[in-house]
Order: sequence, then structure tokens, then C-alpha cells
Amino acid sequence: MSGGVDSSTAAASLARQGFEVIGITMKVWEDAGLTDESNRRCCSAADVEDARRVCALANIPHYVSNAKAAFRRYVVDPFCKEYLRGRTPNPCIVCNTERKFRLMLRRARTLGASHIATGHYARIERDEESGRYLLLKGRDAAKEQSYFLYGLTQSQLLHILFPLGDLTKTQVRRRARELGLPTARKPESQEICFVTDGDYRKLIERFVPGKFTPGPILDVNGRELGRHKGIANYTIGQRRGLGIAHPRPLYVVSLNPQKNAVVVGTSEHVWAHELVADDLNWISIRTLREPMRVKARIRYKHTESPARVIPLEPNRVLVRFEHPQRAITPGQAVVFYDADVVVGGGTISSVGK
Repeated sequence: MSGGVDSSTAAASLARQGFEVIGITMKVWEDAGLTDESNRRCCSAADVEDARRVCALANIPHYVSNAKAAFRRYVVDPFCKEYLRGRTPNPCIVCNTERKFRLMLRRARTLGASHIATGHYARIERDEESGRYLLLKGRDAAKEQSYFLYGLTQSQLLHILFPLGDLTKTQVRRRARELGLPTARKPESQEICFVTDGDYRKLIERFVPGKFTPGPILDVNGRELGRHKGIANYTIGQRRGLGIAHPRPLYVVSLNPQKNAVVVGTSEHVWAHELVADDLNWISIRTLREPMRVKARIRYKHTESPARVIPLEPNRVLVRFEHPQRAITPGQAVVFYDADVVVGGGTISSVGK
């Protein structure tokens, strides 16, 4: 329970349905900035208190679990390292995979619970023909969160409930009001919870000091156009902050950590038809043995696009889009869909033409 309206409504609804419910809030981060309500981030002391209030109202036992060390190890440290490698990570996916489900399932079992439930906007069904558990999009197209959950395994899906999967956000807030929950009108948390002032660069410098090494800004032909202050300051598709006078707008096309170089080009250089992904997880299928047509999403708010997923070797695929995609970014996740069903996904490792 994060202390937000979604997890609060999920817990109170299950209790109302007759489930024996235990509320767990995992304490993952402590920073003065998190107490500022204007930040609209989760994990603050106020959020823990909100979760406790909801549990008291619903007559649910509430526990706070210290997961700070695991969060630092699995989420924050890799986040910093990925940026320094010239990649743009998605810490919310890692947080879901490692903290909210792997660690939470372990904690739930110690308390004698058979399932864990969260406030995610997603659904789980069992395919009778294959016997596999399927992850589906939530009904609310504007809020659905299946993209962040592609790393779930069959053994985890067996023990997970998503009580809000068939609801819209409007319906959730209405139900929270009907249940008398104090979080019913609470604003949604936004941004990365551990980047307290919105500047991830300061966080990297704080935890991995001295790694912002200046280097060249090159055009796509290798000609030096300027200097940068560290590749971790840049992301694919970025236009602002390059500090280069040029007759046409320039964008970051790629980052080369071996040469410590930022490569820039014009708008046409930001588009690509292909990517390679690794660190794969399959949900609706056991493994990919032959090319498969899917709809692929290369970032959370990205519109899915038709593509073929082609196996290259174990744990590695080539994704070839029918139409070019803008700013495909190594480090981000690519998730594959068959209609509403999540086929699987992986981490983008490189970008083709």
C-alpha cells in the first residue's frame, strides 16, 4: 500500500468482499524532499500515514517493511549505472519486478498470505488451452499499466490480484468516496520517487561522484561540433541544451560511452525501423521460436506500432517495425502485445536503421 487512492481502494474493496486482508507498505527511500506534497511522489512519511489510516478504517492490519537496502541495490544503483553507460533506464519497471512483486511475495508468504494485490490498472486471466496465466491491459486506456509489468513470471501471476483492472480511474475515485477513504481525492504521484527535485543528474553525482566526464559532440559523420559535460546529461531525441549553433535543429541521435561522445543529427536521423532487445521475459508464450507479428510499444506513453519480432539467439530478438519509430532509446523497455494480451518484452540494447 503506497498510501495513494489506487492501493487504498484495492485493499478496502477486497476487505469489503470478505477477503482477509493485510496491508503492507514497503519503506524504500528517505529524503527531505519527499515530505513536500508539491512533489507528488510516493514513499513519503505522509504516504505511510495515509496507508495506516486507510487500514484502520477498513479494520485491516498494517505493516511497514524496510526495503531500503534492496531498493538501493536493485533500483537506484542500476539507474545511475545505466545513465553512465549512455542508456536511459526505466526504474519503475525494475521497481515493480524486484520490489513490488518478488520481494513483496516473499514478505506475503512470511505472513501466511496466499496472494498479493496491488492497485495496478491491469488484468490477469488464465488461458485454458495453454494453461498459462495471461497479463492483459487494464480497461482504462488512459491509465493502464501493463507496460510496467511485462517482467512478471507465471509463478508470480498465479499469486497476484489486480482488483482495479476492470475499472477506470473515475470509477476508482467514486468507489473510494463510497468507502469513505481519506485518499479519495489525493493527487496522483508523479515523476521518479527517488529523484526529489526532478534532476536525476544531481542524484547520479551524489551516488557516483566524479563520473560526468566532458567529451565531444559529434555529427553523424564524426565531425566535432562542440563539447558536452558528460553523456549522462543527454537522452535520445533531446534537442534542448546542446549549446550548438547550427542552421537546422539538432537532436541527440546516439550516445557512445566507449568514445564518451554524444552524436547529434537532424530530425530524420532520430527515426529508425529496427531495434535489438535482450533480457527478455515471455508471458503468453513459453519462448519465441519463430518470427511473430505483434504491436510493440517502446515507451510507456508510446502508441503501439505493428512489428515483427525475430529471434536471434537465446534471450535476444530483433524487432522490425512496419513504420519508423522516433527516438528508440537503449535502456528503455519494448513490450509486445497481441490485442490486449502482453506477449512479453525486453530491454532495448541497440537501435538499427
